[in-house]
Amino acid sequence: MILPLIKTRRKQILLDIDTQKDFLLVSGKACVKNHRRVLANIRRMMAWARRRGIPIVSTAEVYANNNGDSIVGYCIDGTEGQRKVHYTLVNNRVSFTADGNTDLPRDLFKQYSQIILHKRCIDPFEEPRIDRLLSEIKAYEFVIVGTTLEGAVKATALGLLQRNKKVTIVLDATGSHNISEAKLAIRKMETKGARVIETRKLAGSSHLRLVGACNCESCRGLARKVHTHASDN
Repeated sequence: MILPLIKTRRKQILLDIDTQKDFLLVSGKACVKNHRRVLANIRRMMAWARRRGIPIVSTAEVYANNNGDSIVGYCIDGTEGQRKVHYTLVNNRVSFTADGNTDLPRDLFKQYSQIILHKRCIDPFEEPRIDRLLSEIKAYEFVIVGTTLEGAVKATALGLLQRNKKVTIVLDATGSHNISEAKLAIRKMETKGARVIETRKLAGSSHLRLVGACNCESCRGLARKVHTHASDN
C-alpha cells in the first residue's frame, strides 16, 4: 500500500507548468507569442502563492542531448533554455528527475514549499512520479499557470479533471504558440469543468509591468517607459 503523501486536505495548490526559459524568453528555442504579459502575471501568481503559503508543484520538460541528436529542439538537458525562470523558484524546494519511478518521500509539503518534477514529454501524467503525486494530493483547488495552453497546460488540466479534481486556469498567466489551438483548448477544458479566470481574480489589481526576466526590445522598452513615468512623478 502506498502511504499518503499529504495527510491533511489543503485548500489550494499552485501548479506551475513548464515555466522555462525556452518557452518564456525571446532568446528561447520555443518562446510563446504573449511572453511579456505571461511573464508579468506568472511573477504575480508566484508572489501570491508565497504570500499565502500556498504549496507549489512545478513541472519542467527536459530532453536528452543524445550527442546533438535530441528528439526536440528545446529544453535540452544542461542548456540554459531548460532552466526555469528565476522568480518561479522558491528557496525551500526539491527536484525529482524523470526516471520512470514513483518513489516520493512522505509529507513532502511539510518539508518543502515547492516540488519540481522533470518530465520527458508534454503530458505530465505520462510520467509515473508526477501521475502519483497529482493523483494523491488532496486539495480543494488546483490553480494552473505556465506553458503551453494548447499543450502541457491542457493535458494537465484534463488529467486532473479526469481524476475528479477542481481545476482553475489563470488565462493571462498561460502562454501559447497557436492562438486558434489555444482557444479550442480553453473551450475543451471549460466543457470538462475547468474554471477560467484572470490573475486579478486571485492576486488583485497590480501596476506591475516589469517582467524581470526577458531582455528583448519589447520588455526593455516597457521597462524604460515605466522608469520614465516614475521619474516624472
